[in-house]
Amino acid sequence: MSLLVETPDRYGAYPRLSDTQIESLTARGQRRPTDEGDVLIREGEEGYDFIAVLTGKVANYEGYRSSDERLISVHGPGRFLGELSLLTGQAAFFTSVVVEPGEVLDVPADQLREAVVQDPALGDLILRAYLIRRSILIGLGAGIRIVGSHYAPDTRRLREFAARNRIPYRWIDLERDREAEALLRHLGIRPAETPVVICPAGQVLRNPSNAELARSVGLPVPHLAEATCDLAVVGAGPAGLAAAVYGASEGLVTITLDAVATGGQAGTSSKIENYLGFPAGVSGGELAERAVIQAQKFGAQFQVPAEARGLETREDSHVIRLADGSEVRARTVLIATGARYRKLPVPRLEEFEKTSVYYAATTAEALQCRRDPVAIVGGGNSAGQATLFLSRYADHIRLIVRSRDLGKDMSRYLVDRVVRLPNVEILLHTEVRELLGRETLEALLVEDTDAEEYRLIPAKALFVFIGAQPCTGWLGGAVAVDKHGFVLTGQDSRDGAAGARLLETSQPGVFAAGDVRHGSVKRVASAVGEGSMAVRLVWEYLHTAGRTEAARGR
Repeated sequence: MSLLVETPDRYGAYPRLSDTQIESLTARGQRRPTDEGDVLIREGEEGYDFIAVLTGKVANYEGYRSSDERLISVHGPGRFLGELSLLTGQAAFFTSVVVEPGEVLDVPADQLREAVVQDPALGDLILRAYLIRRSILIGLGAGIRIVGSHYAPDTRRLREFAARNRIPYRWIDLERDREAEALLRHLGIRPAETPVVICPAGQVLRNPSNAELARSVGLPVPHLAEATCDLAVVGAGPAGLAAAVYGASEGLVTITLDAVATGGQAGTSSKIENYLGFPAGVSGGELAERAVIQAQKFGAQFQVPAEARGLETREDSHVIRLADGSEVRARTVLIATGARYRKLPVPRLEEFEKTSVYYAATTAEALQCRRDPVAIVGGGNSAGQATLFLSRYADHIRLIVRSRDLGKDMSRYLVDRVVRLPNVEILLHTEVRELLGRETLEALLVEDTDAEEYRLIPAKALFVFIGAQPCTGWLGGAVAVDKHGFVLTGQDSRDGAAGARLLETSQPGVFAAGDVRHGSVKRVASAVGEGSMAVRLVWEYLHTAGRTEAARGR
């Protein structure tokens, strides 16, 4: 008999299924007895089943039967196993082992998807639990291990890719972690070959590309068929994700591409508090994960990473050229590539970007600056949310704002909360002039522009939120843009000529939505609205072009 105690459900991550829900799932699965030591889900396994514990106990381990085995949780009757990877098709990040004999209900993943469509309450219960479990894994540093120096740009690249895609990972720093050298010797890897990634299934990747890392953990990287799709969405931020959901649900063959991760700029937000339907707020990562699962339910395909390098029109279709040399052909295209963060015009920025300058404030970044002095530059909502989030980790935060009034660009509800934080100092009418340090950031030289006085402030990390510029360089003149590079749509795209659809660009059949579009409102809700509306305009275009039936027939 196992002495392991069932893990308490403090976060809503481990709910129990009701008798009615178990009975409903039983019709789609199979009950089977279990013995102590049975492995139900194995770390690194892809496409595992949904398993509910009927009697007995099951424990989840990271690194099961290895020298660094770690117990994550223990579950008894009524609970179910797995986490978000079951819904997304990723590899499992832990091993589930029977520690007390009993019985389980095994339901294939495809049958589970059908069950939750018929029972939304069950679907909400499972999805919410899986989202929270993924957050717990990220906080624990479970999942893949990234071994590399914090001075190496490729180490940061891999960490950022994992964080942006919410892949649980633990970073082992060659410079500071005592186990790093011993681990490399055990693997037969020289320091010059780092960074390396140790995957859940045990394979070791030497300085992999983002695409190689994506494949190793089972991120959806479908093979793009040569046939023409109905709608190709370039960019998986809020606008692109909304278009993927509505496009696929309306029967369009929809493919969504993104160079880095789903969620876009919003996906890096620790919390979005003014989005309709989430009174307690929602993280950008969770919002993106929910949207991806919803879009995939309707049949949308995602390819991440897939960097667009060009757009052209050939005969009766549009062609998107990708960085790897492949192409995507589509009857219509939605440009939703958003905008990139603006950078501070200060010396040595590029040098410190490799180690100490960040443009997002997620758990991954927060854990790196725990108990350190931190500086945040920006006066908008992104800077305010980052301040609230990082205040729980950093020892002291200095919020550097160029304007004289914090409320000029920041919502009042955020201003009221930021000014009350005891470990936050607000520096108004202040700008950064220099970044100081040897190999990593140590301090900032800032100027009070009203008093024309300079001061040094300690900072081990610098977070920059000073706006963004459109990601339209890849278009190469394929559509009209304004003087700042934002895509012109509607009558603006055709010099005021009548007949242009609201979100259509100067190229018929090519649309734009979200932050990349000239005149857009830079808010998540408006981007979602534009992405949804674009699908309606796509249907209008296909109908006008006499291609509606071709789209419906696919």
